[in-house]
Amino acid sequence: MTQHVRLLREGGHEAWLWLPDPDDRTDWIADDVPMLFGATTPIGADDLLVLPETPTVQGRDPAPGGRKVIFNQNHFYTFAAGAPGEDFPGWAPAPAIWVVSAESRDVLAAALPGLPVSVVPNPVDGELFAPGATEQLRVSWFPKKRPREASLLKRLLVDDPRLSGVDLVELVQTPRAEVAATLGSSAVFVALGHTESFGLPVAEALASGCLVVGYDGGGGHELFEAPGAWRVPDQRPLLIRDQVAGLIQDMDALAPVRAANRLWVLDRYPFARTGAALQEAVAAAWARPGADAVAVHPVAWLDSLGPHFTAYA
Repeated sequence: MTQHVRLLREGGHEAWLWLPDPDDRTDWIADDVPMLFGATTPIGADDLLVLPETPTVQGRDPAPGGRKVIFNQNHFYTFAAGAPGEDFPGWAPAPAIWVVSAESRDVLAAALPGLPVSVVPNPVDGELFAPGATEQLRVSWFPKKRPREASLLKRLLVDDPRLSGVDLVELVQTPRAEVAATLGSSAVFVALGHTESFGLPVAEALASGCLVVGYDGGGGHELFEAPGAWRVPDQRPLLIRDQVAGLIQDMDALAPVRAANRLWVLDRYPFARTGAALQEAVAAAWARPGADAVAVHPVAWLDSLGPHFTAYA
């Protein structure tokens, strides 16, 4: 969402990130991202309010009469806040939906045929996520979405003599800059995605010059079309271990494939593509009805909500 704010401002729009309280600002939100604060904010008839999918509550309209978009970053979380009604989400006027992948578009177009769906693809930051120098072979992964399987997989990798001397790195509560440095020094990234709409870590690993082995998580299947990505059937850790070990033993010959991964992903997911799609999605949303309204931040009625809202105007 912070990337959307930047891209919209670069395209001539006024845009802000909306947080209920200044204390909700996290340290990874850059100083050049303008923000609004407060439990409520007025929006005009020409404004556009963009909210995430997870706190979307059936019948709880955050801005009655106002023009709204649900930015759905994971279609598996569409109904996370409760059972949907026939007219989901029951807002007036009805919102448009933005998604980050073709899979999400297809799923939500089928599940919510009455709402228009636009793809605004995730961009991949090729400057931050880039190959780095390293003297040791490294394999890295995020255990967060599959913690039990990840602990088992780590034991399998540690005990495999084919991986003797390979640095095995679990990325847990790791700052973004450190993630980028680790991926940039990794030869192989193990994808342990689960119920994904896209799988940005896989895309960032490809940009970092990693070979990728693992699960596509559903929505991430498009990323496994990369030349150096190997999809493994779900919940088959031995297959992951054997594929990783085979790649490590043939790493010198795979250097061109690692370079091809980076070119492949940066060609398909540049910021320019995201910016162009965002401009089209905004224009389509503005063509829908809107009126003056007072928007209430959903944190007011959903205690578990975090600081994840944007207001675009």
